[in-house]
Amino acid sequence: MPNFDLDPELEHLRKRARDVAADGVARFGRHNDSWINGFSKEFAQVMADEGWIGMGWPKQYGGQERPPIERVIVAEEMIAAGAPIAAMWFADRQMGPTLIAYGTEDQKAEYLPKMLSGETTWCIGMSEPDAGSDLAALKTAAVRDGDHWVINGQKIWTSFGEVADYCYLICRTSSDGPPHRGISEIVVAMDTPGIEVRPITDMTTNRHFCEVYFTDVRVPIENLVGVEGDAFKQTMRQLEHERGGIDRLVSNRALYDLALERADLSDPLVRQEVARLEIGYRVGRLLVYREVLRQAPAGFSAATKCFCTEHEWRVAEFVSRMLGPEATLFDEVTKGILYAPGYTIMGGTSNVMRNILGERVLGLPREPRP
Repeated sequence: MPNFDLDPELEHLRKRARDVAADGVARFGRHNDSWINGFSKEFAQVMADEGWIGMGWPKQYGGQERPPIERVIVAEEMIAAGAPIAAMWFADRQMGPTLIAYGTEDQKAEYLPKMLSGETTWCIGMSEPDAGSDLAALKTAAVRDGDHWVINGQKIWTSFGEVADYCYLICRTSSDGPPHRGISEIVVAMDTPGIEVRPITDMTTNRHFCEVYFTDVRVPIENLVGVEGDAFKQTMRQLEHERGGIDRLVSNRALYDLALERADLSDPLVRQEVARLEIGYRVGRLLVYREVLRQAPAGFSAATKCFCTEHEWRVAEFVSRMLGPEATLFDEVTKGILYAPGYTIMGGTSNVMRNILGERVLGLPREPRP
């Protein structure tokens, strides 16, 4: 499969991003899956100084209206190198675009500048213990009480919950009608009384996953984003940003490059496997490009996410085989290998992605329940 040459301006941007990423790794350390495990407010400031937060946002809101491909190039170099971009990632990838699309002018004026400066970190209050990947089954409730929402409930797998300044909360403001009705999105400051955060330490010793408990948390009514009770489509659009990005392809690229240095390329079977993985990177990149250039059908980000994260799992298996016994030592490389199962779970499991493709993209009939 051929490589596609970029314009000289884009190649210059790629080189600059690669240099900044290398400097970030040298100063703040290399991190596996750096968009979710590499937390550094200092490097977020570096990204802001380079103008690499909100690259495609409208100029009227402080963005630069640069072509989407430029953001992909910068993000790929950061993540592939293991540069710690987690502190600004959710705000840049999801929360900023969502507020621009659905927020009030006051909300944009309050929240967007601090996102662009790298000052604030955001988490997403979406998944719940008894709902899994079924967003419509969520139970965390916000009840109107005068000029405030009173929020009660629990979220889980809330990345950065312990360090975030704000939570973009998906909650239920009404139980009337079908399950997908009555869902709203509310911005919640994480220092609001009544919020308890319990970090979850996974088997790699990472602690970005958190449980978040809301007990009579009072939030101003003006923190509602979009239409009360009709935010299901807003959230689905938000997930398009999450599922079709370059982070779903190159999270463990740094480990792959390390394994290539150790691989016996004189072995034809190893060369064959490397060829398959290199083809996977190229296919995945083209899928991501289609997403960011809006050439993919609606909902196709499910296919992009499914292909790319399963490719990342194959990469982890390759790294493990190439390192041999060394892969059994518990170090940063091993942690990266152990993280592989998470790729096909975060943002929706592969089974859920295939259901979305079948039902919403291909229009296949559902099998009747017995």
